[in-house]
Amino acid sequence: METKPTEIASSKMFEGYNKRYKHFSPSLGCSMTFHIYFPPSSPSHKFPVLYFLSGLTCTDENFIIKSGAQRAASAEGIALISLDTSPRGLNVEGEADSWDFGVGAGFYLNATQEKWKNWRMYDYVVKELPKVLSENFPQLDTSKSSISGHSMGGHGALTIYLKNLDKYKSVSAFSPIVNPINCPWGQKAFTNYLGDDKAAWEEYDATCLISKFHDVSATILIEQGEDDKFLHDQLLAHKFEEACRSVNAPLLLRLQPGYDHSYFFISTFIDDHIRHHAQALKL
Repeated sequence: METKPTEIASSKMFEGYNKRYKHFSPSLGCSMTFHIYFPPSSPSHKFPVLYFLSGLTCTDENFIIKSGAQRAASAEGIALISLDTSPRGLNVEGEADSWDFGVGAGFYLNATQEKWKNWRMYDYVVKELPKVLSENFPQLDTSKSSISGHSMGGHGALTIYLKNLDKYKSVSAFSPIVNPINCPWGQKAFTNYLGDDKAAWEEYDATCLISKFHDVSATILIEQGEDDKFLHDQLLAHKFEEACRSVNAPLLLRLQPGYDHSYFFISTFIDDHIRHHAQALKL
């Protein structure tokens, strides 16, 4: 079981390279894949890092193939890290029964229920993967990191950022699930992964966390399509906006008329998000 990452694919793009790696994850108990986009470089240069957490049903490939983020990342000199959304291949009973729970739906938490004990995506993102990157890729400066994500991954980015303000310079999100304790996706996932302890649920809810961790240095950027069919019953952007306002946390919530929940929306505004993080990472 090789914990050191092995390169399994490489494609040149905007003078840099998309590279895909496979490694064994002790946190998750299975093999995992991730992508790194390396901007064009000089030998001694170290790149700051932007992690992107994807949404329900996604793998490490969706963002890399569909977002077009590499154009701005190449120009700004930022490495992109795109990772998977859950453990895979563990064959836990029921893991693939529904698209919004189990495989492809890790919710970036550490499960406490015995059946789902391998679903520790929080530890994988916050602890394991940064260590893997710093130990194996000298061209990356993991001390300068920011985090972003889409939908379930937007939830992951916001909650991980707020609980680790010392580790990340900035955060942004596209169509995030900001109040999962009050939406069907979140309630289903949290009941199964975390049990009935509602206090444990709140530890993975950005709208709850902002009241405790609101000393943020960079403005929180959220992009939300107004024609997103999930906005009013699953995403609940206004709940997070109200919570930020109550503690004077800096939030830029951009509601975009006509846009939906898709990568067409993400690719339209991704350059703004890369620049948002570039500004924070280069301070």
